[in-house]
Formats: sequence, C-alpha cells, structure tokens
Amino acid sequence: MVSTPLGGAVRGRPRDDAREQAILHAALELLTEVGYERMSMVAVAARARASKATIYRRWAGKDELVVEAIRRQAVDDIIIADTGSLRGDMIDIIRQKVRRLADGGAALMAGVVLAMRDSVALASALRAQMIEDGRGLAALIVQRAVDRGEPCSPTAACVFNELVPAAFFFRLLITGEALDDVFIHHLVDDILLPLMTAER
Repeated sequence: MVSTPLGGAVRGRPRDDAREQAILHAALELLTEVGYERMSMVAVAARARASKATIYRRWAGKDELVVEAIRRQAVDDIIIADTGSLRGDMIDIIRQKVRRLADGGAALMAGVVLAMRDSVALASALRAQMIEDGRGLAALIVQRAVDRGEPCSPTAACVFNELVPAAFFFRLLITGEALDDVFIHHLVDDILLPLMTAER
C-alpha cells in the first residue's frame, strides 16, 4: 500500500485490483476531460461503475485518489531491466515511459499542471511522491552502472531525474514533436550520457 503526504490510503476490505484500476483510470480520464476542480468522486464512481463507498474505503478524498492515479501512470509497473549498460538501461526505461504517455499524454500532463495550480495540498503531495519515486529509479540505474565500472558523475541520478521529465514536457506541450526512438536516442546519447558521465 502506497502512503502519501496527504495521509495515505484508507484501509478497508481486501482490494479488488481490477476494480481499483478501473477507478484510477476513471480518475485520470476525468482529470483530463473536465479538470481537477470540476472532477468529483461521484463522477469517478459513475465512470468506473463503482459505488462511492468503494472509493472512500480506499481513498479518503479526491486529492489522494488523484495522487495515486498519477503515480501509477508515471512509475508503477516500470520494469528496471539490467541491459548491461547505463545507456541501455536509460533507453529501456524511457521507452516504457513513452509508452505510458502514448495515449492522451499531452492532455493528461496539462491536466496535472492545472490540478497542481488548483490545489496546494495536491501539488505538495504530487511533488513529494514523484520526486521520491524518480530519485529511487535514477539512483538504482546509476548505482548499477557504477558497480559495472562505468564512469558516472556525482550528479548523474539528479541529471536523469530532472532532464527526462523536462524533455517530455517540452515535446508534449511546446513543440508537439513525436516521442519516438529518434527522440529517445537523441535524449540519451546527446544529452544524458555526456552530462551523467562527465568528470567533475
């Protein structure tokens, strides 16, 4: 069970994973379609074909539901495979992230930005959770590279954690260019690797 700065999930009867996923998916759809302010737990329940009681047994309120839905979309089920090199690990992880954003990625990202503007509590919780998750993933692949004997700068994990989301944001919301393999290889080979392996 994931805990968040907003107090964590509410314990109740055993989870129904399919029902839970339907609720989280409905929350993301509504966040994209109507925005955070107009999104309601009643609407989420109707979209997911679940009762409000089912939702409130798992999440205490809208903030907690949105935090977990966005977290699942961003980091859950990311497989951190050992490809044998830092470059390979980064390409693999970024490809997985791109696949997550393939359907409605720009609209969802815009919805998240607006939601964070509308709710201080939500913004604080999202920042804390996503920064923590990102740091863990980046630290793992960098430490793995160090253990292999690959050169890594002291700030390598921070570089990955800061620049990958920034590059996604720029492509999705500013240029509208594709998040394709050309982009992924450019990001890894021309930006990330030079900065992450530079001597300080």
